[in-house]
Amino acid sequence: MRIILYVEDNPDNIYMLERRLTRRGYKVMTAPDGETGLQLARATPPDLILMDLDLPGIDGWEATRRLKAAPETAHIPVIALSAHAMAEHRASALEAGCDDVATKPVDFPNLLAKIEAYCGPA
Repeated sequence: MRIILYVEDNPDNIYMLERRLTRRGYKVMTAPDGETGLQLARATPPDLILMDLDLPGIDGWEATRRLKAAPETAHIPVIALSAHAMAEHRASALEAGCDDVATKPVDFPNLLAKIEAYCGPA
């Protein structure tokens, strides 16, 4: 079973996406902020990370930089999730080390295709 770490501070977003991914067969771990996300990624390395960029404390950009700088987590694909759809936001997410970007509200079929491309089906 593939494990996805979803780093998100909005409970409604967590509820919606966690349920949909679980129904598809993925195991989903959640973290409400960047620091907790970093801790979980180190303790139980997931197959993929969905990273909200606007997080309290350590934001998604910095959390991704730290993940990609650490040898034990650098290989984990990170898909940024952001309500910011402008080209410069996508570029800054990729520059921080994200492997891909998806916009909110989430287009689930599109996101699922990206997840499967990076870590395979559940």
